[in-house]
Amino acid sequence: GLRNIMVATTVVGSNTVLIAVKLDGVTKSRNNAQFKVVQRLNPHNGTPARRLMMSNADQKSFYQRTDITGEPYEPMQAPRFTEVATFMRTPLVDSLDGVDIGIIGIPYDGGLTCRTGARYGPREVRNESTLMRAINVATGEQPYDRARVADLGDVRFNDLFNLDQAINDIERYFVAIAKTGVRPLAVGGDHSVTYPILKALAPRYDQPLGLVHIDAHTDTWPAVFGSKFHHGAPFRLATEEGLIDPRRTVQIGIRGGQNFADGLDYSRDNGMRVITIEEFDDLGWQAVAREAKRVVGNGPAYLTFDVDGLDPVYTPGTGTPEAGGITMREAQRLIRELTGLDFIGGDVVEVSPPLDPSGNTALNAATILFEMLCILAIRVSECRSA
Repeated sequence: GLRNIMVATTVVGSNTVLIAVKLDGVTKSRNNAQFKVVQRLNPHNGTPARRLMMSNADQKSFYQRTDITGEPYEPMQAPRFTEVATFMRTPLVDSLDGVDIGIIGIPYDGGLTCRTGARYGPREVRNESTLMRAINVATGEQPYDRARVADLGDVRFNDLFNLDQAINDIERYFVAIAKTGVRPLAVGGDHSVTYPILKALAPRYDQPLGLVHIDAHTDTWPAVFGSKFHHGAPFRLATEEGLIDPRRTVQIGIRGGQNFADGLDYSRDNGMRVITIEEFDDLGWQAVAREAKRVVGNGPAYLTFDVDGLDPVYTPGTGTPEAGGITMREAQRLIRELTGLDFIGGDVVEVSPPLDPSGNTALNAATILFEMLCILAIRVSECRSA
């Protein structure tokens, strides 16, 4: 009985088909945004999954800009060597209104115990992220059609050299984000920044968060050098304060030497699933993703990616590199396979541009950030359609 049906299909790669269907008189809207029904065929079993996407008009209204001559344009479609660098060439905003996913920089490395420079991470990841594009060729995902994504700028610090106060400054920003329901993607900065993020986000939920943690280190050490606010301790602090559930926590890629076993023992004794790089090799990325999903389950979860989880051939610009790590292809496919978990946010940390003048570390971090953005955008659209 339907009179006007428009169907458009797009083949992306060898195993993904996007089918866009517009039925006359059948639309769905939220916040004055028009959406169209889209089906994506699952490359594993061929079954369709419904989703909602913003219309072209709504997308343009959010991402479009006007230059000083009054000419409208879309920065994402401009040559990649143009424009002031923002995360993924998304609009830099000073308000959270209308934003679904906010990418925010945390230029802080006061928690480092070894090589410094991660305070420059957000700036260089912004620069290298201009090389990202709108479509994930491997999956067919188009995150900017699913969600409004914006650059929220950087966390501003009132007392940068006071570790306790710096942690409070980070928490203050993420409390403001959490109140709006915007899902944050943070770029560090050293790994100590994840603790105040979790401290801000966890109270929104009636249970501790699950955690997928990709790293060379467990980051569950006690206080060192006179402070507990360092990059080797965020998940010990988060466990002790009930922010994360250690039984819903998986740590992937753990390796390297240790001067003491306190961190490893803490993780295991508290029920965290620790997957060493040797076990990762034996199981393979796909089985590791299944195990991560089993451990985290259905509750709200957070995804944190330390670039030293990758082999230093991919990320030499990091403070504590460990040889024998995860490859970029394994990391990308691992993250894609985590689709379906209820991620409320995530971060990429420990990029130190001064240690890698080539920019390759920041490029790989931006690539990981894009993969995380894709699965977070899927979650946004699923919640919108529920």
